[in-house]
Amino acid sequence: MASKGKGKTSKGSSSKGSEERSAVAQFVKEWGTWTMQKTRVVTYYGFIPMVIIIGMNSEPKPQLYQLLSPF
Repeated sequence: MASKGKGKTSKGSSSKGSEERSAVAQFVKEWGTWTMQKTRVVTYYGFIPMVIIIGMNSEPKPQLYQLLSPF
């Protein structure tokens, strides 16, 4: 009979623990989604300027129109 009481107590605390884990998992999921969205925006708007900056700092030094032209 004492084992039933222990089972209920541990089950109740287990439920609380799973709720905490669920809240943490939800937070991590939301944070991961937010981070990926921001990373996507930074990559989208930062890739071409990064290529131009790297190209301008390479040897031999090209002119801007040479970097942007397809030839």
